[in-house]
Amino acid sequence: MNNLEKPVYVSADGLKKLQAELEELRTTKRTEVAERIHAAMEFGDYSENSELEQAKNDQAFLEGRIMTLEQTIKNAQLIDDKAKHDLVEVGSHVTIESDGGKEKYVIVGSAEASPGEGKISNESPVGRALMGHKAGETVRMSVPAGTIEMKILTVS
Repeated sequence: MNNLEKPVYVSADGLKKLQAELEELRTTKRTEVAERIHAAMEFGDYSENSELEQAKNDQAFLEGRIMTLEQTIKNAQLIDDKAKHDLVEVGSHVTIESDGGKEKYVIVGSAEASPGEGKISNESPVGRALMGHKAGETVRMSVPAGTIEMKILTVS
């Protein structure tokens, strides 16, 4: 399975946000960039037209983001965030203890990861280390400075 066909785990809210962003880019943003390109072309000399160059670069970035969102939405697999979890899996709420401190995480797909909000991807080093384990287990994760031990306190 290549990266384009890989499932993207996402909550219902996350999917709505991705769909809203895609709609915004397809309608409003595409129109804005097209207008900028048209206005920049009216300056005439294309060889040294930095406005035109920047608008074309923005258009390329915009189209790339649209393609990424379309692929993400196409491969979206909804997470049931109300389900009860015994093992750590996508959608689990996990409390761990590491170096004397407690951390709470929600395991999400990479499209929704936001470590500052406690949402970590199942593909992140911590998420990957926790996957498939249950409350009471101690998980070891290798990092450049050595090994970190994380005790899983709760999984829900």
